[in-house]
Amino acid sequence: MKALRRQSLATAIQLSLLLALPGVAAAQDAPPSSDATTLDRVEVTGTRIKKAEIENQVPIQTLSREDIERTGLTSIADVLQEITGSGSSLNTKFNSSGNFGFPPDGSGVGAGSATVDLRHLGSKRVLVLVDGIRWVNEASASGVSSSTDLNTIPLAIVERIEVLEDGASSLYGSDAIAGVVNIITRRRFDGFQITGNWGQYEKGDGDTYGIDIGYGGSTDRADWFVGASYIKQDEIFSKDREQSRLPVPGTGLANGSSATPTGRFVFTDPATGRTYSITPNNGASDPTYLSGQPLCPTTRTDDYHCFTTADRFNFAEYNMVLTPSERTGLFGQFRFDINDRISWYAKALYNRRESTNQAAPEPLFFGPGGATGNAFADNILISASNPYNPFGFDLDSADNLVLVGRRPVEGGPRIFEQQVDTWYFGTGFEGTFDVGERAWFWDVNGAISKNEAEQDNFGSYNIRNVNIALGPLAGCQAEPGCVPLNIFGGPGTITPDMLNWIRPVVHDESENKLHLFTANLSGDLVEAWAGPISFATGYEYRKYEGSYRPDPLTVAGFYNGVPSGPTDGDYDVNEVYVELNIPLMGESPIGKKIDLSLAGRYSDYSTFSGEFTPKVGLRWQLVDELLFRSTYAEGFRAPSIGELYGTFSRFDATITDPCQISTTGSPPTGNPANCAALGVPTGSEQANPQISVITGGNQNLTPETSKSFSMGFVWTPTFLENTSAAERVDIEGTFYRHEIEDAIQAPDAQTQLDRCVATLDPFFCDGITRAVTGDINRFVNTLDNLGTIKTDGWDFDVFWTFPESQVGKFKLSWQNTWVGRYEARDEGGNLEPRAPGVEVSDSGIPDWTSNAALDWKYGNWMASWTVRYISELRELCGVAARDFSVCSAPERGPIDADGIPLGENRLPSTTYHDVQVGYTFPWMKGLQLIVGANNVFGKEPPICLSCSLNGYDASTYDVPGGGFYYVRADLKF
Repeated sequence: MKALRRQSLATAIQLSLLLALPGVAAAQDAPPSSDATTLDRVEVTGTRIKKAEIENQVPIQTLSREDIERTGLTSIADVLQEITGSGSSLNTKFNSSGNFGFPPDGSGVGAGSATVDLRHLGSKRVLVLVDGIRWVNEASASGVSSSTDLNTIPLAIVERIEVLEDGASSLYGSDAIAGVVNIITRRRFDGFQITGNWGQYEKGDGDTYGIDIGYGGSTDRADWFVGASYIKQDEIFSKDREQSRLPVPGTGLANGSSATPTGRFVFTDPATGRTYSITPNNGASDPTYLSGQPLCPTTRTDDYHCFTTADRFNFAEYNMVLTPSERTGLFGQFRFDINDRISWYAKALYNRRESTNQAAPEPLFFGPGGATGNAFADNILISASNPYNPFGFDLDSADNLVLVGRRPVEGGPRIFEQQVDTWYFGTGFEGTFDVGERAWFWDVNGAISKNEAEQDNFGSYNIRNVNIALGPLAGCQAEPGCVPLNIFGGPGTITPDMLNWIRPVVHDESENKLHLFTANLSGDLVEAWAGPISFATGYEYRKYEGSYRPDPLTVAGFYNGVPSGPTDGDYDVNEVYVELNIPLMGESPIGKKIDLSLAGRYSDYSTFSGEFTPKVGLRWQLVDELLFRSTYAEGFRAPSIGELYGTFSRFDATITDPCQISTTGSPPTGNPANCAALGVPTGSEQANPQISVITGGNQNLTPETSKSFSMGFVWTPTFLENTSAAERVDIEGTFYRHEIEDAIQAPDAQTQLDRCVATLDPFFCDGITRAVTGDINRFVNTLDNLGTIKTDGWDFDVFWTFPESQVGKFKLSWQNTWVGRYEARDEGGNLEPRAPGVEVSDSGIPDWTSNAALDWKYGNWMASWTVRYISELRELCGVAARDFSVCSAPERGPIDADGIPLGENRLPSTTYHDVQVGYTFPWMKGLQLIVGANNVFGKEPPICLSCSLNGYDASTYDVPGGGFYYVRADLKF
């Protein structure tokens, strides 16, 4: 197989060289011309051919530095997540540690990171470049990610951002399925610049501070730029916002946890044979009882009462809606002209991110009803000899114990502190040479980059030591340092000595490395009937290395939190590509020009056989003011290190078991006969809304493959140009379509369970096992090449520059995206729940998103007004929420087993208004003062029932709600 790959690679290299031979032969036959034509070198994202005429071949959205500064944001990811073609992805509004869990792709939770998603296809399907060179993938000390953390790139060094929302694997290789983000850094700068900014939410919290310093200069043969950046963002706690104070807004404690500070105890009394679900009275003299409460068949006259929804624990108030983050960056680049034809450059970057996530005090679950997947918890003996056991008999998982849930608030909240260091160094040569009367461009580049992350976890527990401290007293006394543990007495009964035995500091590490070498050649090959045939060809080598090293306590299986195994892997790839631009027709009755573009890339991976990806495009300049363009491309995404080599980990998903009485007391919705066949006893109650799902990588994964198609136009109506109505107008429209086959994913856990109960099909049920109580005690959900994803839609943009008048100059930009279709199907052809207009799994796909920005300049004054629109979304309420007022359309939604609609929650359309005003003083080279407000009218985000934390969709809406006000001062000298 390796020999075959080497042969294929050699053939591809020979092909790229042969395409260049005609020009080389011309150079040998003809002496160099003293007046050879030197073309302007124009770099365009979406093509490797460096030529001005190639612009507008593919749809590119360019965010200038002015566009970026207008947002008032301090993160590249936050800027990109506001464009209309963006989908849901991580940012600092995701409080993503704690029992948020590990995604099945082995990437970890990405705590503190910020990524970009295009076309709702996922951040791992977006390729991020910096100055046309791949950037290293993120590290967040929880896995080996296949996405790029944009918080590793300081916004201060950015000159502009170019976004290609089209498939581009033939030009850039793997990962460019949904598109490419190319971040262009500041290169030429003369003098010093210092920028300071401060912002705060209208409630007086979430302060953001920043300072950027830049210095640049040039000589006849050299230019340089160095910069430093510091950003600090303060936290906002969930308890400080009305909407996020409860686990699910509007549903009270229905989705609260059964692990409480007083403790919940579900067991069978060996003396009576009765099963109880009880909790301490916590000082109440009158025992409470709800008639018909499952697992509590009688009132009690002791210090306990039957556990009810009112006893559940509100974990939400310990969370954050905005996580603290501190980022420090240093960047520099130097460019030197060796002679008129050859230049050398070098650039380097160091960036540190320090961030924190916080979760509620860690729960302790014991017994089969806890379903943690940890043997020390699921198979526990809480001995009668434990001096704090009030029942006088053993609570044994193998006999009479169903569930114990105790939340040691004495140990405080779980705090996760990340430190992420990014290093980058790149260098290379570029130049030109003449081939006859044609100038050819070449460059060779090398880069080394690395992300290293460490995470310290305070407030978790050693479940082995907990097991020993609850077991036979003699066993605890035999262990040095062991102190018997009291989980029965309520808050304050776990002493500092007890905590010292069970509470460690957990330390995790991860890293991603990328070594890269590229060589490119571009120019005109020959003069054809309608103009020169241009080409680009090149070679690229990349080596990826990634590892995740969880704490030894976690590896040994002693960690009470979300467990995971270590990951370690590497692979390399050799690639060659060829791109041609062929003029098919010059000026004629059917138009001014038609160009055909062809591209192909062969990728040889060490982890699987080679892959060839072609692309074809057509550009038709009908008249000077009207251009039509279309592209078809095939692409692929190679499985990442985490997806291939990620070992056992766990995700705690919020799932409603159709076979059990829900946590709110609602009856089961599943087929009774099927539930009985699955081993669920009649009357079985789901003890906990979170079910542990085991995830992991798969070394047998093959690449995802894709097909992309786009067709559109660019119209610059000349009848409006330089008139009283407009100085210039540009109108662009694009239809896009993406299809992904063999998508690397795991089935949606809730969907898999529902289909298992409905069909008993082993395809869905394999990997789901239950305890004798009926509770799910194992749920395996690992990666595979599952099914397909298809999406299509339209982009429509208008850019209108008004003529200057006595009141200044105005410029309007209006950008829109409509998603016509989004379908994801599993291997069995079943439709997954994501769709346009639907909110599910912490993300929504709005049917229509629109941004309109009006800029104004008058003398030294400037101002802008931006309107951002998100169309309505909807989500199923489910049995836990259907009886609450937030289910605005209870007559809608699927029907349960009793014929009752589950209801539907509507997230209404949302419009945000941002304003900014600035003035430039003529001091030194200019002092600019800017004040602005985002979400100036304080619009609150819609309530989301299915979102994991805080009741918000943190990447679709402005979170935490309310206006954000800021000031910025920019001084140049």
